Parts: sequence; structure tokens; C-alpha cells
Amino acid sequence: MIALLVRDLRLAMRAGGGFGLALAFFLIVVVLVPFALGPQPERLQDISTGVLWLGALLACLLSLDRIFALDYEDGSLEALATAPIPLEGVAAVKALAHWLTTGLPLTLAAPVLGLFLHLPAEGYLWLTLSLALGTPALSAIGAFGAALTVGLKRGGLLLSLIVLPLYVPTLIFGAEAARRGAEGFAVQTPLLLLAGLTAATLALLPFAAAAAIRINLR
Repeated sequence: MIALLVRDLRLAMRAGGGFGLALAFFLIVVVLVPFALGPQPERLQDISTGVLWLGALLACLLSLDRIFALDYEDGSLEALATAPIPLEGVAAVKALAHWLTTGLPLTLAAPVLGLFLHLPAEGYLWLTLSLALGTPALSAIGAFGAALTVGLKRGGLLLSLIVLPLYVPTLIFGAEAARRGAEGFAVQTPLLLLAGLTAATLALLPFAAAAAIRINLR
């Protein structure tokens, strides 16, 4: 499993669409918002946590179609499906590799990009914590969507249509936790709901992704 994780990390770096592209997209979204809404600090503060969360979510979408596509194209996915390791474990490792190359860099970059939106000082900790709790769920959901669309020609649009509605609860709880923290309110409820949602996603979706892969490989 460790060898598979290392291999996926190397493929993500070599094939492009990894953390560099995601970070560049995240930066563009954050920089364009002040141009669209104006440079007023008060207005930007009010929307800063929501914009940062939405930008991170959209940046995660960029590399989802590559989670299984490269393995499907070179036949490695069929070999993994017949290997002694469980296919559910393969799906979990793929989601972890996506998080390490996309979700984790976005989480670390978000506080820096918060400077562009005049994020309140109280919000940096809670924004980072909410993204750290929520981005693993985004990667797991993305791996499930990628498993459903693997092998389909031009399945990127379909993948986005499948995944985006599933991202909504994570976006709601994550952005709410960051907003409450930035405004000095209690954050326990949205953080606990976000953590529970991520735990359920990580526990269940690798099995769903493995089932989808088996169906697509028949």
C-alpha cells in the first residue's frame, strides 16, 4: 500500500494537475474577487471565509479525473483489481494521494491567501482547521466520482456534475465553522458536524468506489 501511495504521488507530480495547478487556480480565484467586488476591506472581510472555502473546493475538482484515469489507460487498474490487496484499500490510497497533492497544499496556502481578502486575525486558525477537517472528505468524494466515470470519454463534466452536489454539506459546515471563528462565535457545532461528515465519508466511500470500479471493469 505504501508503494502504491508513493507511485501515485510521483504520477501526480509528473502528469501535472497536482498541487501546482490547484494552487494557481486557488490564487486566481482569490485575487479576482477584490477586482469584482471592490477593494473595500469591510466587504471583503464579510465574504473572506466563504470565498476561500469555495476556491479550495473548486481547486480540488481540477485533478479528480486523474485519480483513476491514468491507471485505466495503461491497464494498471485491471492489475490492481486482481491483486491480493483489497480494491477498497486501493481506492482509499488514491484518495489519500489526491489529498496530499491537492487538499493539504490548499489548506496550508489558505491562510496566506486570506491576506488578500482581509481575513480577520481570529479566523486564520479556524479556517485552517476547518479545511484540514473538510478537504479529506472532498478527496474521498472525488475518488468515488472518479470511480463512477472511469473509462468514459470526456467524463470530466459528468464527474463535476456528480461530485459538486455531494460537496455541498462539506462546504456548508466548513465555511460556517470558519465564519463563526472569524467573528468570534462558538465553532463547536459546525466543526463536529464537519468532522462527523468526513469520518463517515472516509469510512464508506472507498467501498462504494471499489464497487463502481468493479462494475466499470466488467
